[in-house]
Amino acid sequence: MDVMPQQDPESGRPPEPSPQDPYVMPAEGATAVPPPPPTLRTTLRRAAFGAVAAGVLLAGALVAVEDGEGDGPKEPGPVERAEAATTAGSPASLSDLTALIGDRQKWVESHPKDAPSLATLGTAYVEWARRSADTAYYARAEETLKRSLEARAGERGNGEAWVGLAALANARHDFLAAKRWGETVKRQQPKAWSVYPVLIDAYTGLGDQKAATAATEKFGELRKGVPALARTAELYRGQGWREDALATAREAADRATQPAEKAEALHRLGELAWERGEPEEAVAQFDAALRTDAGHHASLAGRARALVALERTDEALAAYQSALEKLPRPEYALELGELYESLGLDGDARTQYAALREMVAGAKRAGVDESLLLARFEADHGDPDEAVELLRGQWRKQHRSAAVADALGWALHRAGKSEEGLEYAEQAVGTGVRNASYAYHLGVIQRELEDYGPARRNLEQAVRTNPAFSPLAAPLARQALEALGEPPPGGPGDMQPPPPPAPEPEPKPKPKREAERETEREAERETERKTKPESPAASSKSPAPAPAASKEAEAGSAAPAEGGASKSP
Repeated sequence: MDVMPQQDPESGRPPEPSPQDPYVMPAEGATAVPPPPPTLRTTLRRAAFGAVAAGVLLAGALVAVEDGEGDGPKEPGPVERAEAATTAGSPASLSDLTALIGDRQKWVESHPKDAPSLATLGTAYVEWARRSADTAYYARAEETLKRSLEARAGERGNGEAWVGLAALANARHDFLAAKRWGETVKRQQPKAWSVYPVLIDAYTGLGDQKAATAATEKFGELRKGVPALARTAELYRGQGWREDALATAREAADRATQPAEKAEALHRLGELAWERGEPEEAVAQFDAALRTDAGHHASLAGRARALVALERTDEALAAYQSALEKLPRPEYALELGELYESLGLDGDARTQYAALREMVAGAKRAGVDESLLLARFEADHGDPDEAVELLRGQWRKQHRSAAVADALGWALHRAGKSEEGLEYAEQAVGTGVRNASYAYHLGVIQRELEDYGPARRNLEQAVRTNPAFSPLAAPLARQALEALGEPPPGGPGDMQPPPPPAPEPEPKPKPKREAERETEREAERETERKTKPESPAASSKSPAPAPAASKEAEAGSAAPAEGGASKSP
């Protein structure tokens, strides 16, 4: 008999727990549960038991379904579809995820010590909060995962509760805690594929490209198919390998079969098209994602972004408003506010910026750290010094991704510290990611420091990569580029140091016979000067003209030079 609660699967929100639900508590932060000691010893028996538990994480405690009357296999219901998706490493649709949460809630009410089901429920809460932007579910997820570990410790095979805590830490932007949880599981169960996605997210948030690459490759070995292709495409995207990212993302989209999985793949193609400055292609991919899964609300925001580039402003405003209604993420409020500001609608812009601050404050109460987004807002629309402090805090937490490096470099520039900001801006661009905003920030900082050649190159890169990367910043990038003008013909004169002067050639020694002849002629001239009388007229004039013999000697010494012999006096 099916035990699913009576609810509308299209309601768009999981059912509220019953008043007796012991798993609701205030947020304590992603690190509220201290990670286990770094050195854990687990027997082979426990490792094998843990591997089995990992395989049945989201399958949970399945309830037997009565056999039909010989009409063939029963069509999978929403709970079964959600379980199948998550155990394959793929996203479930929001309606199926809602059904799974309702099913697990009902089950653990009567089976409060079922550790796998509690781990399933806690991880599903994390996914629901992430996909719906309802941060209140993070506290519920944390408490449920803690109860799972109380029922069965992680060392006794409940590694999936640890994986759930790692996913929760990533969602709260506590990447260092996510790394600790994930690496704890990896040490115990190196072949448990479910830990690698959370490790990839943690390493990426920390800016550790080497570790993220290794984790992505290992995930591809253990879990082939669309999930591995999706992760590989994101890896290539972060390294600036556009062609490889596009080819891999297309393969993932072609091979995806479930609606939510297909929509996610199409959304990724839309993002790649947007980043390379092809807004029409981006709109087509986002539309396809929404046709495939109407609940993929992130594609509404992506579509709005691309519509701005196509100057279809009214449609873009409607798409942003719809996205914020269904998926109230603060980054969408920032984008909509900047669009209003670019249109001269300052009052509407201020309304969106106020909404952004409220969203960030609400996220903070739920343990989510939105310092990066808030700092980006403060740098351009508020207090740049506050942005610098927020981002220095992120850097101290080892959050050193390209996004944090770019934001810190730009905030320092806006706070009047361009020389210090240059280092961080160069680090962001140096990761290889092809982000027009990063190139724009670096170019502006270099222009401020009068490094005009590199400034021109980076501003050109920004405009060439995505001419409409921001409704506010893209026009400023073009203005800055025009102000720099064209480079001088042939390039700047000081591009290379001047060559050293050529050494003067040493005089060649005269042949011996020629030297003897020259000595004899000099002696003859000296004898002639001594024997010839000096005329009175000549002696009364000063200075005396050169002797005729001397002139003849000069002429004689020049004549052989034409024939090849040098006869200098």
